[in-house]
Amino acid sequence: MERIVIICGTNRNDSVSMEIAGIYKSLLEELGQAAVIIDLKDLPSDFTTSALYENSGKNEKFNEFRELMSEAKKFVFVVPEYNGSFPGVLKAFIDGLKFPDTFTDKKCALVGVSSGVQGAGLALSHLTDIFNYCGTNVLALKPKLAQIDRHLEGGRITNDLYNTLLKDQAKKLVDF
Repeated sequence: MERIVIICGTNRNDSVSMEIAGIYKSLLEELGQAAVIIDLKDLPSDFTTSALYENSGKNEKFNEFRELMSEAKKFVFVVPEYNGSFPGVLKAFIDGLKFPDTFTDKKCALVGVSSGVQGAGLALSHLTDIFNYCGTNVLALKPKLAQIDRHLEGGRITNDLYNTLLKDQAKKLVDF
């Protein structure tokens, strides 16, 4: 069985996005689906200068991420809202992957996370545009977990709607 790769879309330490990624991994495993998490805080600190553009393929640590992403057929991106969009580190990570092979004709799900009221809706829209450009099939159901700090306690989501949306999306992704 192929693993679904879950990407925590920030390199912030102790991020809420990483907590959501862990919850999502558990949901996939409950469905009998293997999954692995990429936490962008584990990227090499110099990857934007040592692994992109003319240095593509030259950073061995980053190449481990490139290989994992290239082999995957399905992805989940847990996307926090930063300044009305998604974190720059996520865009740099995507830019460092093999284009267009990493994403062409593959499938992904997006989950928005924010402390504000929009649930990273604009971030998901921007990221959807990028994945459409790359030829990726983006699942239509995109949970937007607004005011997440009010709905997360002890490593679990306390909002029934959020739990239902994530479970529905995970099942749709497995069947996608």
